[in-house]
Parts: sequence; C-alpha cells; structure tokens
Amino acid sequence: MERRKSRVVRIGSVAIGGSNPVAIQSMTNTKTEDVEATVRQIDELTDLGCEIIRCAVPTMEAAEALRSIRARIRIPLVADIHFDYRLALAAIASGVDALRLNPGNIGGPEPVRAVVSAARERHIPIRIGVNAGSLPQDILRRDGHPTPQGMVEAAWRHIHILEEMDYNDIVISLKAHDVPMTVDAYRLLAGECDYPLHLGITEAGTVHTGIIKSAVGIGTLLAEGIGDTVRISLTGDPRPEVTTAYEIEKALGLRSYGPTLVSCPTCGRTSVNLAAMAAEVEKNLASIREPITVAVMGCVVNGPGEAREADVGIAGGKGEGLLFRRGKILRKVPEAELVPQLFAEIQKILVERKSK
Repeated sequence: MERRKSRVVRIGSVAIGGSNPVAIQSMTNTKTEDVEATVRQIDELTDLGCEIIRCAVPTMEAAEALRSIRARIRIPLVADIHFDYRLALAAIASGVDALRLNPGNIGGPEPVRAVVSAARERHIPIRIGVNAGSLPQDILRRDGHPTPQGMVEAAWRHIHILEEMDYNDIVISLKAHDVPMTVDAYRLLAGECDYPLHLGITEAGTVHTGIIKSAVGIGTLLAEGIGDTVRISLTGDPRPEVTTAYEIEKALGLRSYGPTLVSCPTCGRTSVNLAAMAAEVEKNLASIREPITVAVMGCVVNGPGEAREADVGIAGGKGEGLLFRRGKILRKVPEAELVPQLFAEIQKILVERKSK
C-alpha cells in the first residue's frame, strides 16, 4: 500500500508521519493524581509495546503530577486538556511531550497565544481532536446531525486558529462511534492537508464490539495509506488497546512485531482439543516480543502444507501429531508433548536468530 504523504511531527522520542511506523498509543484510566497507580499502568502498557501514552488532566493537581510521572516512564507523555488553558500551561511546565486540546475551546485568543508560545518554546506538538458527539452547535443546527463534512469543518476551525499564529506542529483526529462516518471524515481531511492523522473509533465499546469496530474502521483507513498513529478505544482495561493495535497493523503488513498465531477453524478431521491447544499456545506466546509465526493446525493431512509459511507449527492427529517448520515435517510427537515441544523449537529458532 502507498502511505499518504504527511509531514513529520515529533512527540518526544517518537516521530510520526512521513514514512515512520504507525505509532501505537493508549490512555491511562487511573486517576492521574495517583502517581504510583498511573506509572504502574503505563509501565504495563509499555511492556506490551505502547509507544505513546496519554493522561487525562482534569485538575491542577493532575497537571502537576505529570512531572513525577514523566520522570519515571519510558515513553512520551501526552496531556489531555479540555477547556482550561491554565492546565495546558501547567502540563507543559511539567515536561509533557505533547498536548491534546482544541484551541477554540480554551478561553479565547490570549489564552491560546499563551499556550502556543509555551508549546513552541518546548517544541511540543498539539493534537486537535474532533469528536462527532461534541461538534459546534451551529454546525449541528445547520446539518441536523453529525456528518463527516461537519467534523472536517470543525477541525479546520481549530487548525486555522493555530495556523494564524504560525504554529504548524499539529496532529489531527476525527472520531465518531459510527464507523462509516469516521472513515469518510478521515478520507476527506486526508485529501485537504498534510498534517499527521491520529486514527481512532471513539466510544467503540467493550472489548468484543470495540475491537470489531476498530479493526474495520482503522483497518480500512490504514489499508488506504491513511493514518500516522492509532489508539484503540475500549471500555475498561487499556492493555487490549495496545495488543489490538498491533494485531491490526500486523494483519496489514505494517508491523512485524511479536508473534503471529495461525490456527485453523477445525473441521470433522480434527481429533484433538484444538481450541484449548491454540489458547495455550497464544497465552505462552504473550511473553515473546520477537517476530515469529506459529501455526496450530487441526490435522496432519493438510496442516503442514496449509501453514507452510509459518516458522514453526504443530498439526494434531489421533494420539500424536506432527511438529513442522516452514511446511517441512520435523518429527512425530505424542499429543501431550505437542505444545511443550513446539515451544522448545520456538526457543531454538530465537536462539539461532540471535547468533546470526
């Protein structure tokens, strides 16, 4: 796929836009004022591969807590600001790497100038975030309901405020819970500017429905070359946000990070509890960060052939199965030993790679 040509913006140590990888973000759901809990959650997300983290800043105490948080984490920190420019200034003073705020909603020209001046001095980008659920009232009255065109118009209002102050260190998001509306809004804006785009389906729902909606919407845009950074929005524990983002990017060939599990859907030829076996393999793969493709197939008839591109795999049979590598059978293995011997072979492959 051909990536949309966007300018490069740096969020701390992470560059987004241009030909850089599509950066993966998440957001804490702890109270930002609780430094220990927030740092602990960020560390967990970082270990999963999160590259940029955002924290809500509803109070001055939260803004000031960002200083301690920033000093203790390993990835860039974004402050999420709404309405109060003083919180943005305090967050900048606390050392954040970027702001998420809408300049049209923080108190007028002078407050915006103050924030832009401080952000420019520290080389801090600003993400403008438009949500379909909070469009300006005049746009809603005119259109009667949120539309992709209305979302893009709202974004341009905020963009122009910053551009008029000669500030162009900008990232933009256009989010709705409605997938087609979100996709159409991003397509429109992608053709009108070269600012990096932050992709997301907002209020996507719980893990089950949220992953489906995010995969469809974000996956569609990424497949079209649109998007420079993503956040999967899921209700509850943010850890699946990171793993889901990686799986979407891996499915499109944008990432080679971590393991890829290939498993067949089962059929009448299956003689092993393949679902349990695949679940065990998936769980054990979670601790591996190197790219490796592992197959768990249901029968010895087609398994090795259908999964010949896998680095290593197993194919179940009656009381025994096959251990194979790149489609070539290594040996027959008793059923109870299939998973243990699979992981022994995985470790062997990883060691071989490191020695090269």
